[in-house]
Amino acid sequence: MPRPSRRTLAIAVIAAVLLVVGATLLIVRPWGDGDEPLELYGNIDIREVDLSFRVDGRVIEVLVDEGDTVRAGQVVAKLDAEPLQADLAEAEANTAAQRAQLDLLREGSRREDIAQAEATVAERRASLTNAQGDVDRLTTLRGTGAIAERSWLDAVSRRDEAAAQLRGAQQALSEQRAGTRRQEIQQAASNVDRAQAAAERIRIRVQDTVLLAPSDGTILTRAIENGANVSAGTTAFTQAIAQPVWARIFVDAANLGLVAPGAMVNITTDAAPDKIYRGRVGYVSPTAEFTPKSVETPELRTDLVYRARVIVLNPDSRLRQGMPITVQFADDGGPVRDQAR
Repeated sequence: MPRPSRRTLAIAVIAAVLLVVGATLLIVRPWGDGDEPLELYGNIDIREVDLSFRVDGRVIEVLVDEGDTVRAGQVVAKLDAEPLQADLAEAEANTAAQRAQLDLLREGSRREDIAQAEATVAERRASLTNAQGDVDRLTTLRGTGAIAERSWLDAVSRRDEAAAQLRGAQQALSEQRAGTRRQEIQQAASNVDRAQAAAERIRIRVQDTVLLAPSDGTILTRAIENGANVSAGTTAFTQAIAQPVWARIFVDAANLGLVAPGAMVNITTDAAPDKIYRGRVGYVSPTAEFTPKSVETPELRTDLVYRARVIVLNPDSRLRQGMPITVQFADDGGPVRDQAR
């Protein structure tokens, strides 16, 4: 059998290389001729939040209804705050009293108080001097029969009482001159802090009687009416958040390399096929899963796919929760079309 020529071998090698390259292109770009962008399917995913009061109370005003558009910080409902306002007034009065007591201790003793304590000491010293004189006089007569023993004992008792009163007055004078102890001031300061914290806690509860929208969005459901008594944490409204609006799409393993975070896409809906929404891929799941039934492409319904999240950059009110969408990628993962109507 004749051996193949070098030319024949070269042609065979080139043919094998072309086959490998062609197969690789079919795997990487399975949609066909290279000019047609990759299309994926999914659904709009709009976040929702349940709004509720943080305090119990009676509803006195409901300012929004189902379908209303709200802005961040907008008042949507109010509770009767009068009982809490009365508690707040009492707490603020207690705070003022505790602060006044602290100021009094910090100022220390007044000159008038010290002068009064000094006068008391002088008075008690004079009383002790008189009582001691009586004891000395009666002592000289004791045993002569001129006085009864009982008179001498009474004089001694009065002297001892006067001495005790003098010691008490001297101690009070020392305290007045020394002023307030540091521990007493610290205790009074702690009482002020405790009173302020109690007042602030009630003040926050008063603020919580006003329910605010946390962000821009649309009220989906309303569960309260005027006059109703509601408990803290009970859902009053359900709100759809305006931003961000996401689209969940699913990509098969063959096209996974073309759906990278940061890739720009165009999004269309069946409801408004001429309206083009711009989007950016924000997340691609690292694990595979079965395609949800909501994806209306028969070829993918039973396949293992990877979930990706696309952030819609120019959403409007026509995008609704769960709405089916079509997402187009360019060959290089960039935007398919520049215009966005």
